Amino acid sequence: MSMPLTTLVAMRPTFHPQPVQDRATSFYWSGDAIRSRSIADVVLWSCLQLPALPARMTADCDREMARMGLETGDVEALSLARARTRWPEYRQCVQAVTDWTHAHGLAAVLAASDAALMACRGARYHHDGAQYGAAAFCNLFLSEDGGLDLHFAATGHRIPLARGTAVVFDTGQPHAVIHRGRSGFDAADFVPAADYTQLFLTWELPIEATPVARALQIMFDTDTATAGHLQAAQLWRRGAPAAVCAESGQWCRAE
Repeated sequence: MSMPLTTLVAMRPTFHPQPVQDRATSFYWSGDAIRSRSIADVVLWSCLQLPALPARMTADCDREMARMGLETGDVEALSLARARTRWPEYRQCVQAVTDWTHAHGLAAVLAASDAALMACRGARYHHDGAQYGAAAFCNLFLSEDGGLDLHFAATGHRIPLARGTAVVFDTGQPHAVIHRGRSGFDAADFVPAADYTQLFLTWELPIEATPVARALQIMFDTDTATAGHLQAAQLWRRGAPAAVCAESGQWCRAE
């Protein structure tokens, strides 16, 4: 008997909005021009009821990760086409996240976006605002609860990762996958004897799509003067390119 794939709970954790002077700006390619936008403090998330991943699929993913040498703290892409041959419930899982995004007005945008299968064994703090500034991420976590959280250092959102955790967030927000009892990322926490691997599906949702911008409360053309002379996509804070400390998630000045 197939499992019903319904939303279990819509969670709204407390978070700490960033002071205006500390907020970052994404400069991203929009067509042939660089455009500016705000970085959203909004994180949408819930826990959906999904069936457990088939053992033969996870075993094959383990072999693929071993071949590529997946390191603690890194996030890498796996072959979704290969995984689907061992994953009969794939369409059911996609339907579950589609139903959830429908409540936020994002289902049509999700349906028009391609899915990718990703893996990590923890993840260092980082932002994706330079490479993916034109998008928001929608992630659906597939693995069992291993005592890890998805942590957004700048806003304070801390989301427990378990089978069915679904998240939509701005690519420019610093984030990491860390131990539930920790306040930062430490590779030593991920001892080899334990299985901390997380498999997840991800979609890139175009940030300029009206439903995405509305759901995340994005403001556009926030710094047109700077955007006008930039030649590459990047993320700025306090008037200069910004980076993120891989261990703490705190903003720092880019080298």
